[in-house]
Formats: sequence, structure tokens, C-alpha cells
Amino acid sequence: MGSVSAARKVLVERITKETKVQVALSLDGGPLENLPNDVKFPSSFPDQDSEHHASQQSPSQQIWIWTGVGFLDHMLHALAKHAGWSLRIRTLGDLAIDDHHTAEDTFLGLGQAFSKALGDRKGLQRFGDAHAPLDEAVGRAVIDISSRPFFVGDFGFKDAKIGGLTTQMIHHGLQSFSQTAGVTLHVDVLKGDNDHHRAEAAFKALAVASKKATAKVAGKDGEVISTKGVL
Repeated sequence: MGSVSAARKVLVERITKETKVQVALSLDGGPLENLPNDVKFPSSFPDQDSEHHASQQSPSQQIWIWTGVGFLDHMLHALAKHAGWSLRIRTLGDLAIDDHHTAEDTFLGLGQAFSKALGDRKGLQRFGDAHAPLDEAVGRAVIDISSRPFFVGDFGFKDAKIGGLTTQMIHHGLQSFSQTAGVTLHVDVLKGDNDHHRAEAAFKALAVASKKATAKVAGKDGEVISTKGVL
């Protein structure tokens, strides 16, 4: 299920036997309606108007994320904040098993929303790159809104988990995002001693690179930014 408008604002719902995922995304920030209640979530989930570790409201952005995996929420919050998005995500996953399906399907849903919000992909900057530091760590991201899904990541994590998130799922999650978003994506961490810092630097770099790539180019409305004539 999905919907798209000229305002680059979308709603995506991804429902499987393993997870329920709702994603509302506005690439340009601004007001964003609460997620609909047509999908039932446990009463233990916080109210969408409540404040918690991954919620932030400002005149330019509305962010509210709850996946049941705190560090995943934290990374998606950082991604949305520094990309300039308004973003709401609600995920119910089979965490009694592990975090794999929860993280994977959240990233798949976010990628679907990203792709739908881009619309016909015409008139975009298309390419974006960025470096982002967090104390001793430096992340780097390069993105091409190419409609050619491909991902390469190198994070150099030392531990198996950061909080409740398996570090393998950062690589796999971004790979999943690239598939449904239809982007070529390279993300790596150039230096850093602390895994939390390494991950956050990577997501912040991705945020800034994505903001550049999705920007509209003045005078290029309706143009396909490709020698092939199609994306």
C-alpha cells in the first residue's frame, strides 16, 4: 500500500507474518500527519503525540520513530534530522526471535517510501556525497539516485551489538534500503574507536549525502539527469 503527492510526501505500509511496518515520509520536511490506526499495534506502544528517545518536533521537521530496537530508532532519527526529512515510523517485529526481521523490514519500508516520494526522479541533483564526524569517528557516504540498486558498506565494528541492534543489521539494513529505494549507495567509516560513534557518523553522512542528491536543480524541471535519457 502506498500513496504519493507532488509535495514529495508518502505513506507506506508493509505487513507480513513477521512484521508490521508503517512509514510516513516527507523529503522536504514540514508537517506530517500521524500514522493511521488501520493497523493494530500493542497498547504498550507510545502514543504518536508523546515524546520519547526518537521523537523531535520543530517548525521545519516532525520526527517520531518506534521500532522496539532503541539503537535502530536512534540511527533513523539521526538520518531524518540531518537529511531534513519529516519521518514517522512504527514497527512491530518478531523480537522474540531476534532483531533481523524488524530492522530489515523497517529499512525495506523506508526505501519504498523514499522511492515513492521521489516520483519520476526528474530534475534532481541525483548525486550526493558527504563526510560527517562524531568525535574521533568519521563517516563517508556517496549516493546515486540511479534506479540501479547496489550497496557497498564498510563499518569496521568491533562488537556484535550496539545496544539492542546487531551490528550486522546496519550493513544488511542499508543494503535493504538501497534495494527498495533504487539507489546506488556506498557508506563507510574512515576512522573511529567507538562503535556507537562509527555508526552514527555513517548515518549522518548518509543523511547529508541524501539531502544533496534529492535536491531539485533550478532550471532542470522535467529533465532526466542521465545520458541514457531514463532513470
